[in-house]
Amino acid sequence: MIDRYGAGDNVEEMIGSLLREGVVIIESLMTSDIVDSFCADLRAEFDREGHLFQNDFNGHTTLRVGGVAAHSQQFEEFFTHPLMLAMADAVLGPHCNCYQVGSTTAIEILPGEQAQVLHADDACYPSHLLPFELQISALWALDDFTEENGATRVVPKTTGYEQPEAVPEQAVLQAVMPKGSVVVYLGSTIHGGGANRSAAPRKALVNTYCLGWLRQEENQYLTLSPEVVAAQSDKVKRLLGYQAHGPYLGVWPQDPDGKWYET
Repeated sequence: MIDRYGAGDNVEEMIGSLLREGVVIIESLMTSDIVDSFCADLRAEFDREGHLFQNDFNGHTTLRVGGVAAHSQQFEEFFTHPLMLAMADAVLGPHCNCYQVGSTTAIEILPGEQAQVLHADDACYPSHLLPFELQISALWALDDFTEENGATRVVPKTTGYEQPEAVPEQAVLQAVMPKGSVVVYLGSTIHGGGANRSAAPRKALVNTYCLGWLRQEENQYLTLSPEVVAAQSDKVKRLLGYQAHGPYLGVWPQDPDGKWYET
């Protein structure tokens, strides 16, 4: 069973579960009004470009939208949620001066989609060379997540399996949770989208946070226009990567306000 908590539960216990199991669920953390507004903002983008990312890995009956900050002001509510940042502080903070976004993706799994291949998100890095976690992921349920509609499949760390291809079906758990909940998992945690055997789509938002000295998986400097970035809050700009990591990495000599180096 995946450890699960409520919004008002002890944060240190949540972090402990995340570090021990590699995954934790926090139920009903975001209000339905914010979720519904966010989904309404993303609808046109799902319909316009969602099919462009279909392939064997992402699925052939799944829609995806990247660069989510450009499409909804509600994104900040998810992206900068204090509980998500507290978890990123605990997991990533000891290994960097500041952390940043890795990627931002809205996902809609349509009826008939097959289960995604199991994988670990940190496979985009040479993670085997380092003894600590490089990123964490926050996957928000924009609909109720059920066994039938493709609730994300996760392999807890305590099962002992480290290679996706070696995981037996009985070790895989599904992150069943109500709309507005979030499943948080480490970059090394094995997981994958579930098969949608229902008659309705299943939507989610996943954004990752990675060490500030790593290359971002999604290049925000090209994905987002200068106008979109300028419209974000200072906190969002920094998390998107618009800050230096310490005094020497990612510096900007033309810094107009002297804040580029602050963390």
